[in-house]
Amino acid sequence: MMRVAVVGLGGVGGYLAASFAKAGIDVTGFGRGEHLEVIQREGITIVEDEEQWSVELNARALREAGGIYDVVLFCVKSYDLQESCEALREHTNEQSILLSFSNGVNNGEILRECSRSRVLDGAIYILSHIEKAGVIRKKGKVFAAVFGSEDKEAVEVVASLFEQAGLRYKTSDNIDEALWKKYIFIAAFASLTSYYDKSIKQIYEEHQEEAKELLREIAAVAKKQGVDIEAEVQKALDTASKLPQDASTSMHLDFQKNKKVELESLSGFIAKKEGVDTPLMEEIYTALYKKALAKEQI
Repeated sequence: MMRVAVVGLGGVGGYLAASFAKAGIDVTGFGRGEHLEVIQREGITIVEDEEQWSVELNARALREAGGIYDVVLFCVKSYDLQESCEALREHTNEQSILLSFSNGVNNGEILRECSRSRVLDGAIYILSHIEKAGVIRKKGKVFAAVFGSEDKEAVEVVASLFEQAGLRYKTSDNIDEALWKKYIFIAAFASLTSYYDKSIKQIYEEHQEEAKELLREIAAVAKKQGVDIEAEVQKALDTASKLPQDASTSMHLDFQKNKKVELESLSGFIAKKEGVDTPLMEEIYTALYKKALAKEQI
């Protein structure tokens, strides 16, 4: 049987690992702290709107990894991706398939540099977070994974896992465009929700023009890199308008909880891009950087 690893058992990884385990897939989830301890002792619980379910999960710390994994899904924060990849390097080989669902548009490059394995690029759409140790809360109906590569066999292997688990997915022949379509939404709204300390829906209702301007700046950076996502500006606004009133972004939640934040990959990546004017993101990034630095969140 194929061996699957899910690195990071937060909102994204916890939901994927639990769904895989529920489907009978041989999956190992890698986590840490009290969250890991509760999962090891009691299993992992998923709360989806009015539905709740639990499943036993083979969960352990990265230092306890054993053997070779056929597929590794990285669901860690972007600032932990390289370290996580390096920690599992001896537990993958040339035939292993690696895929990161971390926020950002250059995760595939990071995995290719630190491994000898086959690498897919991908993104995931989901609103979920750790509600308490051992419990993942998923909000709303939003869920879709998208991934792709020229290695079609590797793509089919990962697709089969999502198929078996009954999880919505899409394979893309233009994965760069797909990554930027995800990134434009999360980078804009992670920055704005953190800046104003408000939910995504509140940003849409109270700061819609700023949201539109920020989305346009991100689209301009994408265009500089050869990806046209101008149509996503309005689509992102439409998506924001339909989300639950209290739904927010992981970076906003991390700011609230005084955790380390993904500021560089979500705001700094755009604010620091040479050759493109991004004055609004520069202003927001500067303010958030000062805030994060003062609270030792970077």
